[in-house]
Formats: sequence, C-alpha cells, structure tokens
Amino acid sequence: MPDLNELSQQLANTLSKRQKQLAVAESCTGGWLAKCLTDIPGSSRWFDRGFVSYSNAAKQEMLGVRPLTLQQEGAVSEAVVREMATGVLRHSAADLSIAISGIAGPGGAVPGKPVGTVCFGLAEKGKEVQSDTKYFEGGREAVRRQSVAYALSRLLHVLEHP
Repeated sequence: MPDLNELSQQLANTLSKRQKQLAVAESCTGGWLAKCLTDIPGSSRWFDRGFVSYSNAAKQEMLGVRPLTLQQEGAVSEAVVREMATGVLRHSAADLSIAISGIAGPGGAVPGKPVGTVCFGLAEKGKEVQSDTKYFEGGREAVRRQSVAYALSRLLHVLEHP
C-alpha cells in the first residue's frame, strides 16, 4: 500500500511546480483526502478547499449534483462524481478537482455495486471531465485508505501527463 504522506508530498510538490490550485469533494472518505493534503505544511498555497458531501442532499446543495442523476444512477456512479467534480470547480478557486463516492461497507452494497466499489471524478478547467470506478478489497478502513491513495495517485498522473 502506498504511503499516503509520501503521495501527498509528491502531489504538493507537483501542484506547486505547476502553480495549480486543487479542491476536493469527498463522500465515502469523509474528509480523509483533505486531511492528508492539509497535513503538508504550506498547503494553503495549492489547496483551496474540500467538500464533505456525504448525503445526497449535500451533493445537491453544495455541488449542484442534479436530483435526476442521483435518482437514475445512484450516489455511487461515475455520472454523480463527474457532476461533483464539476461542482467543485464552480464553487472554488481551483484549477483541478477530484470527487470520490463509494461503498466502504460493511453495508450499502446493491446489485452490481458491491462493498469496495468507489467512483472517482476528475475535472480540470478547460478539459473534459474524467471518471473511473475501482473495486477495492478489505474492510471499511481499507477501502477508504485505498480510495485516498488512488485519488492522490490519479491526481499525480494527470498533472505529470498533461
């Protein structure tokens, strides 16, 4: 398992070098990603804000996720995280955003979406929104930790391969 502090520091260095601002929206990770990012001294230079939008109402009110998207696709879907990531850019000073929504367990699984299903949306000003879904193994803590590690790695990849 990648070290979250090392990944966070690498991301901090890359964001600083590229002079980019980041903001995040988290559901199943409950602010863990923002915590990792703000553990880095000087993070205010490149980290704008984080949204913990755990409920569907919060996703709608804070980020502008459409009720129809939630109804048709469910909160754990690529459609919802794309809208979350776009909403983050609209409601922040960030150049880049990532959104996370998933089923960390132990309950919450639905047909086609087992525990460990986590969706990620990534938005960058002037570019098409990207999304993907991962299936992580383990209990609640393991799924959440892997989600944070993946988000950090995904952001690094996007910044290093523009």
